[in-house]
Amino acid sequence: MYALLPGLSLIYHADTFAQKGKSKPAPVKYIDPANMDLSVKPGDNFYLYANGSWIKNNPVPASKTRWGSFDMLRQTSLERLRSLCEDAAANTGKNSIAQRVGDMYASAMDSAAIEQLGYTPIKSELDRLAALTTKEEILNEIATQRSKGVGGLLFGFGVDQDDKDVNTYIPQLGQGGTSLPDRDYYLKNDGRSQTIRAAYLSYVTDMFKMTGDDSVTAHAKAVAIMGLETGLAKAQMSRVEMRDPKKTYNKFAVADFTKTTPGFDWKVLLATMKIDKADSILVNNPSFFKTADAIFSAVPVDTWKAYLQWAVIKSKAGYLSSAFVNRNFEFNKVLNGQKQITPRWQRMSGFVDGSLGELLGQLYVEKYFNDAAKQRMLSLVKNIQQTFADRINRLDWMGDSTKQKALEKLNAIVNKIGFPDKWETYDGVVINRGNLVGNIESVNQWAYNKMVHQMGKPVDKTEWGMTPPTINAYYNPANNEIVFPAGILQFPFFDFGADDAVNYGGVAGVIGHELTHGFDDQGRQYAADGNLKEWWTADDAKKFTDKANKVVEQYNGYVVNDSLHVNGELTLGENLADLGGINIAYEAFKKTEQGKSGKMIDGFTPDQRFFLSWAQVWRANILPEFAAQLIVVDPHSPGMYRANGPLTNTDAWYKAFNIQPGDKMYKPESERIKIW
Repeated sequence: MYALLPGLSLIYHADTFAQKGKSKPAPVKYIDPANMDLSVKPGDNFYLYANGSWIKNNPVPASKTRWGSFDMLRQTSLERLRSLCEDAAANTGKNSIAQRVGDMYASAMDSAAIEQLGYTPIKSELDRLAALTTKEEILNEIATQRSKGVGGLLFGFGVDQDDKDVNTYIPQLGQGGTSLPDRDYYLKNDGRSQTIRAAYLSYVTDMFKMTGDDSVTAHAKAVAIMGLETGLAKAQMSRVEMRDPKKTYNKFAVADFTKTTPGFDWKVLLATMKIDKADSILVNNPSFFKTADAIFSAVPVDTWKAYLQWAVIKSKAGYLSSAFVNRNFEFNKVLNGQKQITPRWQRMSGFVDGSLGELLGQLYVEKYFNDAAKQRMLSLVKNIQQTFADRINRLDWMGDSTKQKALEKLNAIVNKIGFPDKWETYDGVVINRGNLVGNIESVNQWAYNKMVHQMGKPVDKTEWGMTPPTINAYYNPANNEIVFPAGILQFPFFDFGADDAVNYGGVAGVIGHELTHGFDDQGRQYAADGNLKEWWTADDAKKFTDKANKVVEQYNGYVVNDSLHVNGELTLGENLADLGGINIAYEAFKKTEQGKSGKMIDGFTPDQRFFLSWAQVWRANILPEFAAQLIVVDPHSPGMYRANGPLTNTDAWYKAFNIQPGDKMYKPESERIKIW
């Protein structure tokens, strides 16, 4: 799943279309010169030209790690969700949906009761794990914890579509077992990495002390866990390597895979994880499991017991008493630089969305979603999709046979707008107002059971990977679908009152972005039916790769925080999607009445407003620590380069702002990268 942004639920700071029962708000100044820095030449740094004054006047709040258009949207998303949750909690018995949402939120917000409990909600589990005595018990426990929905233990596991047979579910194993955001945090020896490892060691030590261990025992456990996780990190492939869908597609008969890991009988482990009818399994990194098998054999039982206990502690730390919440935050401060903890209501509104998202989503849609926005979005998608088809037909680097397959895939893309056709019911989830940790465990167990019970059933392509309030979007290659939750249909992406230039520079660019994901360096390897299979001629594939490599080179040259460079290989898919998105959206915009005119609004031509709209979507201030973290883990480039990078390859931008040789962003026309 390729999303516009990683893991964010984002909503705008003001309602920009009529809510049910409410009047339309005052007009918005969609392109506001007060947010710009007109002292910067557009051709030197368009991002700062479009956003410079806003950036100067909007520092990162103490409780945030970044602050920009998306973060403002997320803030109001949480405010809306809070209102819905509080109303549901206060009106018990209103209906079953509101009852469950309200009970979950009430359990999360009852800080007085949570404070009294301390770490009691996890004490019996920690005591039980402390009583384990053999490797057999340890291995069984790892699988058993998985069956309860506890992740992060030794390896990754899930049931999902088979990439080469997308109408079939198959168990899948992945590298994993570590706690820090990426393997590099364990392996690099620069000052920042060493500081983070030292802070992590202290954090783990303190958490064990807070659950009853003396200082010596707690420190010994932390050191052992660090050593174990470092061994697992060394066996992991890099994020760049993991981007190759063919390299990570390794299918085994269960019995054959067991032969590669003598200490792990996968038939037994899968049965413990509630998979008893699978004869095959997909593995993303087989060599990792050989190393994990050796590590499991070499590491003593006491270390594995501590590792299992740590999995319980870290997964629940944010939901225990304030001592645990605050210590967890202190470590995160080192990771991302955040100065103050996020207010509880924000954390818990997001928690309810994450745990009961399609119940809360129904309440959200009822109050905030306008079906007219869906219809307008469908017309935009149609325009963008047809424009993309026109552009494919005109490509001078692609042969006719590949073009035909590309058009077949484009025309087969399914569009999902707003919210699911059928809502998840969460049957089986037990919610108790006085038991937050128990509620979390119930949701985790339900989600796991739902996942494994997919085995042997038809693939459900109606499911969504995001909740309705989310301001984000994604492309799913296995289903060959683009998905736009209700939340994204708001300014700065979309507004009924905005001129076409603003909407096409915003949401149409997003539509083009997601469509292009089906044809980026990863998505292009999936055919119209969603299966991972070759549909390109060798010559066309080479031409595409040569062009994509130029994009890698361009983004490798961008620098963040003085010496830290953007990783052009890690961010390639998103950079290709941005490049395709803005060019497709611009051509579609030129078909509109405004796009054909030269009428100025607030001093800007239609084309200028289009590109300014694109740039203002990406404006943000970000803490240096968080920026450094994102360079390692995020497949998206920093906002400045998402705004500027595609423009340097877009001829219309040069014309709109009279960009000339000598301007810092200028590229000769012969060097501009043209792909989709």
